[in-house]
Amino acid sequence: MCPRRYGLWAVLLGVIGFALDWATKEWVLRSLDPGVAVLVIPGQLYLRLIRNPGAAFSTGESFTVVLTCLAIAALLFLLIWMVPRVRHPGWMLATGLLLAGVSGNLFDRLFREPGAFHGHVVDFLQVPWFAIFNVADIWITFAAVTVIWLTLIAQVNLAGEVDRGDAKAGTPQL
Repeated sequence: MCPRRYGLWAVLLGVIGFALDWATKEWVLRSLDPGVAVLVIPGQLYLRLIRNPGAAFSTGESFTVVLTCLAIAALLFLLIWMVPRVRHPGWMLATGLLLAGVSGNLFDRLFREPGAFHGHVVDFLQVPWFAIFNVADIWITFAAVTVIWLTLIAQVNLAGEVDRGDAKAGTPQL
């Protein structure tokens, strides 16, 4: 795979991830009654439809417009700044997953009830000991883990260059 095309692959991954998120939300909206839990794995995973106006863990419920604007800014940053600079398969994966997750939840905020910039995100995967979330949230979480691994462990930048710090001085470069 040509490193110059990693950005295009990231966008393709983002589109596929968005489609999977959208399809699962549409299925849930047609199949589940709000608030009624469907057992998937006893004590571990349930399907429960909720509409979340806030961010993670339902925080910021009165800031839906702000959250929507932040998601638009994040999507533009990814498309304008990150995608053209991706030259490494790990960063392609992280960027594509971020595109999928951000666009999936942004779609809900723009096009779902109660209306544009006030839309509620469709969440339906409930882990009783943790939270309730959706596929877009999974993409964002995997992207975050990938970014942490790339920057802290592999020490690879977007261009695919390994940065192990200043070997002469023995200290990492900032």
